[in-house]
Amino acid sequence: MADPAAERAAVAAAADAPSVTRMLFLGAASLADGFRLIGFETHPDPSAEAVDVVFRALRKSREKAFVIVDEAVMRSGAANLARVRREGGRIVVVSVPPLAGPVELESEVAERLSAMFGSSNLLKPSP
Repeated sequence: MADPAAERAAVAAAADAPSVTRMLFLGAASLADGFRLIGFETHPDPSAEAVDVVFRALRKSREKAFVIVDEAVMRSGAANLARVRREGGRIVVVSVPPLAGPVELESEVAERLSAMFGSSNLLKPSP
């Protein structure tokens, strides 16, 4: 039988250990500098292959992560990004619209809003 005092110490140490969440941005170089300034790990203008590599590494490392991607990355077709989005859990992925141009967000929330209200006009800026 394990020592109860040692078990309590291990639980206390685990509770006191800071929970580290990686913060990443993958997307347009024009946005990357701002995210880098606030402490994000950035991957400017990544290829679909590079996006896939980043998300594969996050999945394998079992790290918690908060990942912001731009719409180009969201639509890149990266298999591991799609898998992370389907699975949910410890890796949270959100997308941001481009600095210029029409806003056409691709996310579960955007899809549900469009289905509920029967229009994609909610996702586009008003004139």
